[in-house]
Amino acid sequence: MNKSTGLDLVFSSYESLGPWKYVLTIFIFLVYSVATLANIFIMLVIYLESSLHKPMYIFLFNLICSGLLGSSAVWPKVLSNLLTDWHTSSYEGCLLQIYLLSIYAVCTYSTLTVMAYDRYVSICKPLQYHIIMNPSKIRMWLMLSNLVPVFSVAGQIYLTSRIPLCSRTLNKLFCDNLSIINISCGVGSLGILSNVYGLLIIVCLSVLPTFLIVLSYVKIISVSLKMSKNSQSKALGTCLPHLIIFINYSIATVFSVIYNRLTVLMSSEMNVFISFQVTLLPPLLHPVIYGVRTKEIRKCTVKITQRLCASTNCYYTSKLKAPKILAIS
Repeated sequence: MNKSTGLDLVFSSYESLGPWKYVLTIFIFLVYSVATLANIFIMLVIYLESSLHKPMYIFLFNLICSGLLGSSAVWPKVLSNLLTDWHTSSYEGCLLQIYLLSIYAVCTYSTLTVMAYDRYVSICKPLQYHIIMNPSKIRMWLMLSNLVPVFSVAGQIYLTSRIPLCSRTLNKLFCDNLSIINISCGVGSLGILSNVYGLLIIVCLSVLPTFLIVLSYVKIISVSLKMSKNSQSKALGTCLPHLIIFINYSIATVFSVIYNRLTVLMSSEMNVFISFQVTLLPPLLHPVIYGVRTKEIRKCTVKITQRLCASTNCYYTSKLKAPKILAIS
């Protein structure tokens, strides 16, 4: 299959699900819907409340956007495949899915790194915080954390698209770059270049950010040990949501690496489980963790909810009173 354009790829993992696919469809639909609505609600809270227009919450907004991008690139297509007997994707659609998923993966690490730096400056250099994290610096960090993944991943997808395929069957629920490489016609110079470029992306945009995040927390812990108990608890309160998300996402990434290397040896049930861990659970946990653990977001959520309830009550009250006013007039 030297010409891959116009080719339909087949996902073999769906075939062995049997009647469980209907249960799986309902579960995925519910979790994906709840995760999407919860993330959109947190984004609205951050957007509407001026008290949340701070670096940490602006970066959280960006993190939620990348999570929605990753989950929306996968699960609507998976649901479509579960509801039909055709478990396929066009080659171009597969490359687009890989591109969006890779942006989600890299952008999440870059945003988590910027958030860790924000927490480091806030705790270790509190007097200089507003000088260092000024609006122009925030815009710069946002541009870097988004544009670097977009352009670096585009190079990877271009190299992958140039490799001819010798098969069209993927033992997956959705597309990923390594699966396409595995069904290509030998390694060749282009395949080697693609692998080297992919390894470079992993080192520069996953391993290095992980090292920087860990280094930031080592510095934060060393400074926190010299603080009072009250200051330590405040520092922990601001860092804990970010730390939980970082650990959860790192575990999901490790699962993803194992998943991509051992796909052929895995059952369809394990395929489904690891797919959830990689692309469905992390976006769901972002609003839950920040909504529950962050005091400012909790307060703003309650305030907006009360405001909405009050406006709804006023609307219905005016509707009920309207006939009486007309009768008097």
